[in-house]
Amino acid sequence: MLTLQEIKKHPQVKAYIEGADKHLEEMGFTEHGFRHASLVADIARNILDRLDYSSRDAQLAEIAGYLHDIGNVVNRYQHGHVSATLTAQILTDLDMEPREIATIIGAIGNHDEESGEPVNSVAAALILADKSDVHYTRVRNEDPATFDIHDRVNYAAKHSFIEVAEKKDIITLELEIDTEISTVMEYFEIFLTRMMMCRQAAQALDCAFQLIINEVELL
Repeated sequence: MLTLQEIKKHPQVKAYIEGADKHLEEMGFTEHGFRHASLVADIARNILDRLDYSSRDAQLAEIAGYLHDIGNVVNRYQHGHVSATLTAQILTDLDMEPREIATIIGAIGNHDEESGEPVNSVAAALILADKSDVHYTRVRNEDPATFDIHDRVNYAAKHSFIEVAEKKDIITLELEIDTEISTVMEYFEIFLTRMMMCRQAAQALDCAFQLIINEVELL
């Protein structure tokens, strides 16, 4: 069975992640490179592991997490759909089983909040993993005086963690926000749609979703 370690060796994977991140940097977006790809892959795999899905399902979530943003190498608009198309080509080149490819590209094509849905367990894990990566290290702008709201909210996020309480069927996103940099209201202003998508994703995994910011339960 094809693994993420083998996929990472494919020349297009490295080139597309590097290119996508460079293009987004030019457009003023936060980091979407190897750090983000690796973190989302790890979190997505861990979510399904903790909920006792099969080891292969967890591996497919890991692969989807690593490849989910490669479509940004083409354009930010509808990057989820483009990422899925590019991923299908890469995984076909690597002789992955077609049904596994279908699961992965369905997840990747549905990870964006503008049009996505948790169509399978891999998609649900990917959504939760991707939307939980709010952190100051993703901000590239070195001048706080010129931060837009996205820079400010990410820079204010000093800690983020997804906890899966499998015995209670609860998935919790815990955030620590420096309110001297950004208010909790600003977080909701730009991320409310993402949090609603996380709730849907948790429900698809037969779990409830909680959002805790600065030790206060908000969802």
